[in-house]
Amino acid sequence: MPEGEQIAQVVREWVEKAENDLKTAAHTLRMGGGCPTDTVCFHAQQCVEKYLKGLLVFQEISFPRTHDIGELAAAAQGKVRRSFSVEEQRRLTNYAAVTRYPGNYEPISLAEARSSVRVARRIRKVIRRLLPKAALGGRRP
Repeated sequence: MPEGEQIAQVVREWVEKAENDLKTAAHTLRMGGGCPTDTVCFHAQQCVEKYLKGLLVFQEISFPRTHDIGELAAAAQGKVRRSFSVEEQRRLTNYAAVTRYPGNYEPISLAEARSSVRVARRIRKVIRRLLPKAALGGRRP
């Protein structure tokens, strides 16, 4: 774990990457019916994962290399875990671990892709409130 002033910098790096994932998901979603919904959901999951990891760095909590949103949310102190359902946590994790690769699973609907972006935005909002302004970079969107 980083120390002192390094913490804000490392958190800021996680936040920047998370923001890029959310931008990618939202932008891709604008394609409408022809958008690659699996890509949208993957980037929504990545946004949540990276915000959680940034929060854990800020809280000085070590975490394993994992894409498991439930595991990361459980490690975070405070109300983050209660901010989304176990089903939402599992679904997001599935987007990183299962639907990212070819396999035998149901196609992701446009409605489900939109829902994944809404969840990512909601969790982003909760976590940003818990992080110091110095770690958020410029303006707070």
